[in-house]
Amino acid sequence: MAEFDVGKHGVGPISILNVKGYLDAHTAPELENAFNSLINDKQYKVVVNFRDLKYISSAGLGVFMAYVETMRENNGDIKFCGLKDDVFNIFDLLGFPLLYEFYKEEKEAIDKFNQG
Repeated sequence: MAEFDVGKHGVGPISILNVKGYLDAHTAPELENAFNSLINDKQYKVVVNFRDLKYISSAGLGVFMAYVETMRENNGDIKFCGLKDDVFNIFDLLGFPLLYEFYKEEKEAIDKFNQG
């Protein structure tokens, strides 16, 4: 069983998801549950912090694709921060930087939401 954890906290109207460990087909449902609970709570502004993520597979990437439209339709978005280079490279290869905003620091992503 791959080790994975999603921690969640709020900064005002913005939800922060801290993903930790290995995000793959086995653990992706946990991330889906986190997004479903945000949507149920009408929390559409999400920053995903990858600081503690060691690995992501295409199944993990698919979770973000599955939810980003719902967030954007509700004046929200999913922004990413804290990626290690090797994790960012996977996103980069698949063209994610064209679709999503990436930040070094969590605070930068939060500030970007608060600006507008």
